[in-house]
Amino acid sequence: MQKQIKSALISVFYKDNLENIVKKLGEQGVTIYSTGGTQTFIESQGVPCVAVESLTAYPSILGGRVKTLHPKVFGGILARRENPQDLEQLKQYEIPEIDLVIVDLYPFEETVKNTSEEQAIIEKIDIGGVSLIRAAGKNYKDVVIVASKDQYADLEKALVENNGATNLQERRQFAAKAFEVCAHYDVAIAQYFLKEAETTDYFQVSVPVGQVCRYGENPHQQGTYFGKLDETFNKLHGKELSYNNMVDVDAACQLINEFEETTFAVIKHTNVCGIASRSTLKEAWVDALAGDKESAFGGVLVCNVNVDKETAALVNEIFFEILIAPGFDQEALEILQSKKNRILLQQKQAVKPASMFKNVLGGVLVQDNDEGNYKEWNEVGAQAATAAQKADLAFANIVCKHLKSNAIALVKNKQLVGKGCGQTSRIDALRHAIEKAGQFQFDLNGAVMASDAFFPFNDCVSIAHEAGITAVIQPGGSIRDNDSIDFAKQNGMAMVITGMRHFRH
Repeated sequence: MQKQIKSALISVFYKDNLENIVKKLGEQGVTIYSTGGTQTFIESQGVPCVAVESLTAYPSILGGRVKTLHPKVFGGILARRENPQDLEQLKQYEIPEIDLVIVDLYPFEETVKNTSEEQAIIEKIDIGGVSLIRAAGKNYKDVVIVASKDQYADLEKALVENNGATNLQERRQFAAKAFEVCAHYDVAIAQYFLKEAETTDYFQVSVPVGQVCRYGENPHQQGTYFGKLDETFNKLHGKELSYNNMVDVDAACQLINEFEETTFAVIKHTNVCGIASRSTLKEAWVDALAGDKESAFGGVLVCNVNVDKETAALVNEIFFEILIAPGFDQEALEILQSKKNRILLQQKQAVKPASMFKNVLGGVLVQDNDEGNYKEWNEVGAQAATAAQKADLAFANIVCKHLKSNAIALVKNKQLVGKGCGQTSRIDALRHAIEKAGQFQFDLNGAVMASDAFFPFNDCVSIAHEAGITAVIQPGGSIRDNDSIDFAKQNGMAMVITGMRHFRH
């Protein structure tokens, strides 16, 4: 059913891109009601405007907290045009019908980001705006509601193409978007008040849609990313990120956050397949790639310093999906842009989510992010680890943290030389790690081993010793910790217990 817009209430915080709408409404003879700064803006466009105060006979009071909360405003919005009693009451109380409501909400989220002053934040909790949106949305059969400047283009299209008339489906779509705006706003406020709460009764997350993916994990699955990717990255080159790309990029960024030294890493299916820390980025890349040249094919690359020309020339020799770095020298960028679909991302800020989510059994699991390397550094082996072993053990423990369980990382001179991940037994993970090291001709004599969970028996430590590994780091916590500790003592191995497990199911 077509409805002609004959009257409108406009009260917005942001006036961007509102000019054309206001002028078009004026041309179509629409009666416009407004308040404060919005009224001034409308009149500056040469369009007549009726002050809401003249309608309600009340001024804006309580420092602007109460402006539109009045029966003469809400009656005009909520009145059902097909209901004779509603229309009679409008006439009785001299309430005009309002056919269009354009309202946005105070910038609550932006204020929270920019200040910690509670009073300033509280004042940005919108009351009248939310109420107007809900009222107009509820009465979508008769009223058009525009709750965000993101909807201005759609409204302008209706005003131009249909001369200010809308159909029921269009009004319902405007209402749906308006209720989304309110829902997101309420979640943001609830999260602010709950930030110090130990528990919450609801899983509340509201993130705006970022982009629709080409598909999900597989081509027959649909995928959508909700988030603000442009706040974290500048995409300098290449195609759009896919669902799987984003999963790997997240894993890569969380890994690289852990390192301060110049470090290069290669990620494949969220697991580290090569990583090294060196004095130069070129050396770090060469040694990271050497860790597993086969798995690096089509992988996601990440480093924590700007990519220079010399490193870019070497990286350019292999096929990879994505390269993430804090910056690229111009000459390096020109080299790396030689392949059309290759994705180059400049990382602007760290990826450090406070919480992690996983959907299971029709519900959601929520946990804190896995922060830190070790809780304690308890030397329990035959002798204390040397300075070089300590550096390698700390490095290996972080690498192991970013492998799927069961996970083993073998490290020598801050280079991943073997890894086993996603295995159903820790022994299998270790054997796979040793096999990988042998495949790429690494000498394990003097290497160190990290395990993401404790050893219930001494078998893994025994196998590692046979392979030439001289130091082990593990969280401990097994009722049979002493089996592994005793073996280390008897065979001249250093062993560190961290008291902190990094298990990735």
